[in-house]
Amino acid sequence: MDFKKRKKLVESLESLGYIRTEKVKKAMLKVPREYFVPKELKNLAYLDEPLRIPGNVTISAPHMHAISLESLKLKKGDKFLEVGAGSGILLAYAYEIIKEENKVFGIEIVRETYEFAKENLRRAGYLDKVKLIHADGSLGLKEEAPFDKILISAAAPDFPKPLIEQLKVKGIIVSIIGSPYGEQFLIRGKKLKNGKMIKENLLPVIFVPLRGKYGWR
Repeated sequence: MDFKKRKKLVESLESLGYIRTEKVKKAMLKVPREYFVPKELKNLAYLDEPLRIPGNVTISAPHMHAISLESLKLKKGDKFLEVGAGSGILLAYAYEIIKEENKVFGIEIVRETYEFAKENLRRAGYLDKVKLIHADGSLGLKEEAPFDKILISAAAPDFPKPLIEQLKVKGIIVSIIGSPYGEQFLIRGKKLKNGKMIKENLLPVIFVPLRGKYGWR
């Protein structure tokens, strides 16, 4: 039954233009979203809307996951970091595209949310395939850098300096940039050889603020 709901949702996202590539479609068909929401909300897992999860945050609506994945332009073998891993589901999606262990990393600053994501990934069969860390994601993960792609799944004042430093030349970083409770936009950046960033405004969004040294305190 859950797969039928998942398939219907994915087909809807594809018809609306959120899913544009076969690799994103396959990833979203494969990963069981019902494992990444609170048990009491399982029946709502395949509605296209955000849902509250532990730590006073949310799991994004499925269309937002599709937009993020397509914006990153992930490919097989990429080294990927997500800051603000939340429920953990995007790490699972990324793994299904990248298809290599020790290439998908997530950081979550809220202990309650981190524990929730860890259990979700375990139940869904991804905990041994991706690496989830409880830390300040705005500092990145220097010991695993450089990364081909970075996603910041929270609203930051700008691309955090450590993350730009940890991004490969020609690498892509996607983040929500804007004030905590004001105007926010999904921004894609590409790193040039001189370390500067080319920025592209993708669309207006609403996300929780990024916490940590380079986030909103």
